[in-house]
Amino acid sequence: MERATVRVNGVVQSVGFRPFVYRTAVDLGLGGSVRNRGDAGALVELEGPREDVDGFLDALREDNPPLARVGTIETERERVPEAEAQFTSFEIVESDGGGEGGSGDGGGTIPPDTAMCGACVADMRDPDSRYHGYWATACLDCGPRFTVIESLPYDRPATSMAAFPLCADCRNEYEEPADRRYHAQTIACPQCGPTLRYVPASAAGTASTAVGERPPPGDRDPFPDDSADALAGGREAAIEAPAAVAGGRAAIGAAADALADGNVVVLKGIGGAHLACDATNEDAVARLRERTGRSEKPFALMAADAEMVGSFASPSPAERDALTSPRRPIVLLEEDGTAPLASGVAPGLHTVGAMVPYAGVHHLLFDELDAPVVMTSANLPGRPMLTRNGAMLAGLDGVADGFLLHDRRIVARCDDSVARLVDGDRRLLRRSRGFAPLPVPVSRAGDGDGDDVAVLGLGPELDVAAGVLSGEECYLTQYVGNVDDVDTFESFVGAIDHLLGVTGLDRPRVVARDAHPGFRTTEYAERLAADESSPASRVIEVQHHHAHAASVLAEHDVDAAIAVVVDGVGYGPDGTVWGGEVLDATRADYERVGGLSPTSMPGGDRATRYPARMLAGVLHRRDADTRRDADALEALLAEHVAFPRGAEEREVVLQQLDAGVNAPTTTSAGRFLDAASALLGVCEERTYEGEPAMKLEALAARGTARGIELPYATVDGRPVLDTPRLMDRLVELLDDAERADVAATAQDALARGLARIAVDAAEERDRDTVVLSGGVAYNDAIATRVRETVVDAGLRFLGNERVPPGDGGIAYGQVAVAAARVAGRDAD
Repeated sequence: MERATVRVNGVVQSVGFRPFVYRTAVDLGLGGSVRNRGDAGALVELEGPREDVDGFLDALREDNPPLARVGTIETERERVPEAEAQFTSFEIVESDGGGEGGSGDGGGTIPPDTAMCGACVADMRDPDSRYHGYWATACLDCGPRFTVIESLPYDRPATSMAAFPLCADCRNEYEEPADRRYHAQTIACPQCGPTLRYVPASAAGTASTAVGERPPPGDRDPFPDDSADALAGGREAAIEAPAAVAGGRAAIGAAADALADGNVVVLKGIGGAHLACDATNEDAVARLRERTGRSEKPFALMAADAEMVGSFASPSPAERDALTSPRRPIVLLEEDGTAPLASGVAPGLHTVGAMVPYAGVHHLLFDELDAPVVMTSANLPGRPMLTRNGAMLAGLDGVADGFLLHDRRIVARCDDSVARLVDGDRRLLRRSRGFAPLPVPVSRAGDGDGDDVAVLGLGPELDVAAGVLSGEECYLTQYVGNVDDVDTFESFVGAIDHLLGVTGLDRPRVVARDAHPGFRTTEYAERLAADESSPASRVIEVQHHHAHAASVLAEHDVDAAIAVVVDGVGYGPDGTVWGGEVLDATRADYERVGGLSPTSMPGGDRATRYPARMLAGVLHRRDADTRRDADALEALLAEHVAFPRGAEEREVVLQQLDAGVNAPTTTSAGRFLDAASALLGVCEERTYEGEPAMKLEALAARGTARGIELPYATVDGRPVLDTPRLMDRLVELLDDAERADVAATAQDALARGLARIAVDAAEERDRDTVVLSGGVAYNDAIATRVRETVVDAGLRFLGNERVPPGDGGIAYGQVAVAAARVAGRDAD
């Protein structure tokens, strides 16, 4: 007989792994046990014939539950006499709360929240099922994980489901090995699980709470805000109001009626809440915009299924697969104009973000609706998404006409992920629900002593997600947002704490941060290093665009490449604003070898808000020898653009440029696209990040690029695309070309110019690979043209696939750079 101890790391908690192990071992006649370890791994002990132990290990490697992802398997085996057998059967035993395996090195992680599976949807719609009409139906293969767990190991007492003791029927299913809900920690039914209430806005101000079985501790306000402290304790207090509608299907019906009547409704889901309205109702969408102050920002939509999505867009097979995958991201699709969507859904854009139901409440809602609904994040401007019932009722008073709420606490807020097909490949604009906290590999090939040192990457300041590198896995938090807001920054710190908790990792000793001295993340990194109670002992500064480049190198396990990095803003080591760069990049270091010519930003940050200022800066020319005549420039601007305060502002801007006062330098690709948008009149004021470039892309989608000659120059010995001369040519093109053609030409010329510089640099420096990253890499036309130019030159082209090319992937790049430097590959 053989005895084996098997330690399994990876995504093996909360995915039905223990029931799978149990059934496999029982089928093979093996004795032993399986338990969750305190570091997110699993420990299996086996006894039985050698060939049966071999069969078990083969099954462990080849057959697993749908959500499981086995990483490493460590096995210790020994021959023992049958008389010394310790087990007479196989069983699932109590989880290990720490101890063995809980070293802080991590054994894996829990899976992300997963869309409701087909079997649970069928149960929910089956009149004969005890789950009929129950919104929180779940099993081992689906439902919330990341957003309900508070600590490891993953067992019901460690989740927000602890407040809902199992009824007898649920207990029977939970303990039945043949049932798909065997040891499913989120199992619940209408008799014992979380409940729904619909509260009309007229009743929200008078709502009170019905105390649950585990009320909030002490004398805490029953409607606390969504701070970290408010997440402690039991279930969300149930809502009681004179006009509240209780009961799952009744509450759903009331919410559906409100939406059909043109009202705005808060829908509390798995990791947060949405503000919803009928996407075909012009007045409803206009009201939602007015109430939220989101005048232009595109709204995402939810449709009943892929067929309904096809009524307003034409998803490709790959886009349809993304829409209906268990991750269920929002997918950006080209709107085809065939369905009567309200014009205010995505004003000025040619794409619309769409998703299909991923939670039971969504499926039940669409059983009552026959049109898509707007689903936009339920948050106050610039603030984190609301997750607590009381905060929603108070904070969205005057915004929503009704609230569909439940009493299961959301432990970790988690926004919807957003994806887009760019040049035929999926690109993540936001990596959050469905992806977090799954790790992304980072190879560590250094020869130094620090190869196993954990690293915390804090990201930049906008669109932030953090990352923790342990071994060769980078665990990424959910999308957090713009941490220049104090509340969002606190949410960011909480997201890091939660990530460490659900991975079993200790706090890293190395912190990687952006080079910008004024970011909150920079200050936080230095504060961690100075805090005697913090293990952080080293802070590594990583230049913004190097982090972008390194994110692609690390994803594809490439040591060096020429990188085209195009975005809106990044702090350069010379103190200027970078954003259109060609770098010779390794993991540890980089050299700036080309890019865009420097131009001025009159008014500094005001130029990022008002594209007309950026156009003036590009056309002005910093070089006095080639500067345009002042009168000619003023006449050109007067002809093509409008400044918010008219001619007076135009004159002030030109004076700033002539004097070089409050006109910082930039090489940003995003700012060049802003200038082009001003020239073509598509965006006079930026009201959300990326708006001018997105509207320019929408205009360009209707046009055809002209093959104009590209102007180049040399700056500090580097080849650059001469953007002032390029803008001159676009101005000239307006005389005999459609605006859409000029827009397409602007994008195409930018892409061709940077790609050509990159190809030349690769040939000169004997590099065989060119990579593309940065927020502008989401532009399909630009990404496609860069790839085509690179491939036509016989070089390999790579882009981001598993982390966002934008700032949401910066933390991943930061930890890759920091790991390379710690491992002994520092430039110094």
